[in-house]
Amino acid sequence: MSENFFESTLKKETGESENILRPKYFADFPGQDSVKERLSIFVEAAKMRDEALGHFILSGPPGLGKTTLAYIVANERGKGIKTSSGPVLEKPGDLAGLLTSLSDGDILFIDEIHRLPISIEEYLYSAMEDFFIDIMIDQGVGARSVRLNIPQFTLVGATTRLGLCSAPLRSRCQHVHRLEYYSDEELSRIVKRSAELINCQMDDEACREVASRSRGTPRIANNLLHWVRDYAQVKADGFVTLDLANKALNMLNIDSNGLDEMDKKILNTIAYNFDCGPVGIKNIAVSVGEEVGTLEDVYEPYLIQEGYLVRTQTGRVISQKTKNMLGLSKDSDDQQGLPNL
Repeated sequence: MSENFFESTLKKETGESENILRPKYFADFPGQDSVKERLSIFVEAAKMRDEALGHFILSGPPGLGKTTLAYIVANERGKGIKTSSGPVLEKPGDLAGLLTSLSDGDILFIDEIHRLPISIEEYLYSAMEDFFIDIMIDQGVGARSVRLNIPQFTLVGATTRLGLCSAPLRSRCQHVHRLEYYSDEELSRIVKRSAELINCQMDDEACREVASRSRGTPRIANNLLHWVRDYAQVKADGFVTLDLANKALNMLNIDSNGLDEMDKKILNTIAYNFDCGPVGIKNIAVSVGEEVGTLEDVYEPYLIQEGYLVRTQTGRVISQKTKNMLGLSKDSDDQQGLPNL
C-alpha cells in the first residue's frame, strides 16, 4: 500500500471528495501567487472588454492544481466549462461534439493535452484561430466536407510534459503558466482548510506535519489528511494531534522528508547498484521494477527539486545530500557495510 501511495494518488481520477475540497475563487486558492496574479489580470481584462479569454496552457507536475485553476478561471469569468483529456478524444467527431456544446466565452479544458492525437490536434487549430471546424462526411467518391461554426471559446490545456506539446499548439496559446511545488506553509494552510471542510478536528502542529510529508503537492496533502482522519477516528477520539498524525503517517512508511519506500529504493539502487551514478533511467526502471514514465512523472520531479537526485547528460546521479543521508563518505570508495535507507 505505502510503496504505491504517491503513484496511485497522482494518477487517480478526480474523486468526489476532491471536488468538495476544490477552491472556487482565486482568494480561496493558497500558493502559486505569481500565476494567480497573471490569471486574475487576464480574466479581469476579458471581463472589462466582454470578450472570450485567450487560449493558455497550465504546466507542471501532477497534483498541483491545474484543473482547479481552470475551474477558478471559469467561475471568475462567469462562464461554463467542459472538460476532457487528450487520450479520450480519438475521433474528430468527439472534438466536434464538445466544441458545438459550448456557448460564447465558455472554457474547454483538456487535461494531458500533450497526449492529444495529431489528427485531433490539427482539427483544433482552425477552431482556436477562426472558430470553425471542417468535418468529413462519408467516404470515397461520396465524401464531402461540412463546415461547423463554433462559439468563441477558450482552450485551457493542462500538461505534465510541456516539451511534448507540439510547437503549432503552443504558438496558438497566448500564455503558458508553470505551477511549482508548494511550500510547507502553503500546504499547511491547505490542510487546515480541507480539514474544516471535511469536519476533521486537528491542531496546527498536526497540520504542519501532514504538510511536511506531502512532497509539496496539495493532492497528496489532501489524501494524507483523509488517511489521518480515518486513523484518528478508529484509534482515538477523532481529534488529530501531532503524535497521532505521526503514527498514522508512519504506517504508510512516509518519512519526515516525504520520502516513501519507492523513493528510497530508487536512491539506494543508484548508490549501491550503480556506484552513485551516472545511470540511465531505463536501468533504474528495470532495477526497481517500475515504468520509466512513472519514474519521470511521479518520483523524479520531487527528488530533483529537493536535491536528492541530479539529472545529467550521462544519466542520473545521487547528490551529496543523499550520500550524507546514506552515510556514504565523500572521499571513500569503500561502501561495504554501510546502512541502507
